Amino acid sequence: MSAPIDDLFILPACTEDLQIVQVDRDFLLINKPTRLLSVPGRHPQNRDSVISRLQVDYPGAAIVHRLDFDTSGVMVIPLNKVALSNISKQFQARSVSKHYTAVVAGLMVQDEGIIDLPIAADTGPTYKICQQTGKPSVTEYQVLARDEQACTTRVLLHPITGRSHQLRLHLQTIGHPILGCGFYGGEWASAANRLLLHATDLAFLHPHTAEPVFIDVAPPF
Repeated sequence: MSAPIDDLFILPACTEDLQIVQVDRDFLLINKPTRLLSVPGRHPQNRDSVISRLQVDYPGAAIVHRLDFDTSGVMVIPLNKVALSNISKQFQARSVSKHYTAVVAGLMVQDEGIIDLPIAADTGPTYKICQQTGKPSVTEYQVLARDEQACTTRVLLHPITGRSHQLRLHLQTIGHPILGCGFYGGEWASAANRLLLHATDLAFLHPHTAEPVFIDVAPPF
């Protein structure tokens, strides 16, 4: 059962601009700021979002994938029904390549690895690892740098599946929560003034020409 409107949380306003990196006749490539919804929330005061901002100038803009409210980074926004259908099928087939950059607590021992842990819904907005009811969830990771003084690790993440909160939960479960994560960060939730998770790059095939399309935007942290 959905919560009454009066019980819904009102998110703080996002004052950062949404950056349009590339305009194509079939899609936009954008860089989403942190603390901006991908689509409007249920509460009337949570209407500000990627899609509501873009539809002012691009009425045909549609959402084919999402980034969490706290996550910044690259997204592709289809501009017509044909592009929406084509790119959606690429996501469903897992042929779209995505990488994220994160800063996590602790010094990761292995330079690279695979986290294969099933994820299920938990109470409220959070998720949990559950071998009985969880859906298959796989994340590849590669260490980019270790900061021994701060006791943190910068890591490149490649989600094979796309479960909600997958990267946050997978890293927390192996003992390396993402800095600034209010859901799973524990004592590290206040170690940064934002969630240190950024969608760094995205690769897919052009819905009209089938040529490879690639976008990358460096993280702002």
